[in-house]
Amino acid sequence: MSGADSAPGTPFNFRLAMLLAMAMFVLVVDTSLMNVSISAVVDDLDTTVSGVQGAIALEALVSAAFILIGGKTGDLIGRKLAYILGLLGYAIGAIAMVFAQDLAAIIVFWAVIGGIGASLLLPAMQSLIHGNFEGAQQKRVYALVGASAAIAAAVGPLLGGFITTFLSWRVGFALEAVIIAVVLAGIGLVKDVPYHGDRSIDLVGALLSIVGMGGVVTGILVWQEGGGYVGLIIGIGLLGLGLLVFWLRSRKRRGKPTLLDPTLFESKMFRAGASGQLLQQIALGGTMIVLPIYLQMVFEYNALQAGLSIAPLSLSMFVVALLAGRGLKRRPANIILWGFVLAVAGLAILVPIVPIADSGWYLTIPLIISGCGLGLLVSQLNNYTLSPISDERVSEAAGVNSAAGSFGLSFGLAFAGAIMLATLAYTFTASADASTVLSPEEQQQVSAVLEEDAEIMTNTGLEELLVGQPPEVQEEILRINTDSRFIALQVALLVPILAGLLGILNALRMRRLPDPKASPAAEGTMLG
Repeated sequence: MSGADSAPGTPFNFRLAMLLAMAMFVLVVDTSLMNVSISAVVDDLDTTVSGVQGAIALEALVSAAFILIGGKTGDLIGRKLAYILGLLGYAIGAIAMVFAQDLAAIIVFWAVIGGIGASLLLPAMQSLIHGNFEGAQQKRVYALVGASAAIAAAVGPLLGGFITTFLSWRVGFALEAVIIAVVLAGIGLVKDVPYHGDRSIDLVGALLSIVGMGGVVTGILVWQEGGGYVGLIIGIGLLGLGLLVFWLRSRKRRGKPTLLDPTLFESKMFRAGASGQLLQQIALGGTMIVLPIYLQMVFEYNALQAGLSIAPLSLSMFVVALLAGRGLKRRPANIILWGFVLAVAGLAILVPIVPIADSGWYLTIPLIISGCGLGLLVSQLNNYTLSPISDERVSEAAGVNSAAGSFGLSFGLAFAGAIMLATLAYTFTASADASTVLSPEEQQQVSAVLEEDAEIMTNTGLEELLVGQPPEVQEEILRINTDSRFIALQVALLVPILAGLLGILNALRMRRLPDPKASPAAEGTMLG
């Protein structure tokens, strides 16, 4: 019997539910694997930390830019076909990682094609769950898929670290491809869900959303790599976002189809909730790029050691989200406020620890504090944002909320990384110029190299480059590198801290609004 039939009395199709949960697991664990494998990827491909970090940010950006269009694409070509194409996009990205020989392959196949795959996969999965299960069975599947995502987020750093250290980061992505192949093998269990609504496409709105979000984050990535026209690229992005707002309002007034309904933002609760989602993801993205780089480039940890050091953040977030979502009887706005307060407190404690820590154990307590805060946010923000939205519009609202989160994640990844490298270049150059050991010619050489390509490097890697230099010069440059890295990492942590502080101000605004009512439709969504 097909899992598509969910009429009363129909047995629960556990196999189909498990396949959907497996697809979600791969979707979430993918980035965790990449984060803890940065140093291994850099070594294997002879590339740079900033290049890999840029690819991670780009993947989140592509997903954000296309997720609103991805939902409409599923309406037009069929949700089942969109689901298949999304899985294939992810499979192409995973297989490309197995055989990649340079950064270009990662950017094209993993970041771009994989990101587009994610934008098709998430909306299609939601529609297919609605169409293949009903009532209590539907809630059971959402719970299973949600649990799969939460477990992937919690164990991702550990799992990725173990596989990368004892096997290879390529093996991790090969296993992703195998899981996707298993999911695709069961595609016959899925019944397509026909779409009977308006099939018109807002192509201009879609283009403006891509240009807007893409311009801002791409400009930051270009700045990070030392490219030109940064202001112009970011300006085009901001202009695109402004024109998108104008375009959507104009189309709505004329009664024409829009990429998204601008009247969603008339709800103060929706605006506040989506803003909270954006800020939470900026904080998470900044943290999850700075910490792996710190652990792998400063302590020279392997992937497993880095994963173990980051685990207190992901595990505490998972546990607190689970407990708070079930049994915390407080105003949601107050829980969100305390979530941001704890997230900021943990990160603030990390700042003075960075230059004195000699192992990842120093990070444990601050990461648990921040993880508890992020867990509180995860438990509340989705329902808070979607609760004022009517059932028939909740899927569209969830898409907007997800786009805000994905954009925030990509912005946090890109901006924290760019600030880190800019600070490194400045402090390294200033320290070199002030050095009494380095000659003027050596100082000029350091400035020229950093101006062209500033990179976070391990002291071991730097020692290899300094072979043949006088011992006092080697010692001085290693000292400057050590001090400059600490300052760069401390400044980069200010990005998620600032996002958290803005989240606190946003949560204080939430406290002045009415409490949201529980929304069954909001609970049945994965896009928040």
